[in-house]
Amino acid sequence: MSRRGYSDDLRARVIVAIEGGSSAREASRRFLVSGSSAARWAERRRRTGSFSAKADTGHSRSPLRAHREWLLAQIAHEPDLSLAVLRQRLVQQRALKVGLSSIWRFFARHGITFKKNTSCC
Repeated sequence: MSRRGYSDDLRARVIVAIEGGSSAREASRRFLVSGSSAARWAERRRRTGSFSAKADTGHSRSPLRAHREWLLAQIAHEPDLSLAVLRQRLVQQRALKVGLSSIWRFFARHGITFKKNTSCC
């Protein structure tokens, strides 16, 4: 799912309303945005002269990216490793604490899936 910021057109209308005498809360209700967003846009306009969305808004960078080669080597060496074991090794060997879902997403991005082996249990 992709998150997108509000359009510059909407931001401009909110800023015009605020600069025209409305409070940030009033403008936010009028244009159906949160009051905190309207206040941040107005403050940013006062500070920098711009109200446009910041670059890369909503994007996060995985801390696992720096450990890519190590993680891929772990799976190449032991294909049946569980995510829990990988998480333990990350803490013990790399001093990196991450959630199981972060590890799962890392491998999903690299086309590696973890399937249960019904013949083992």
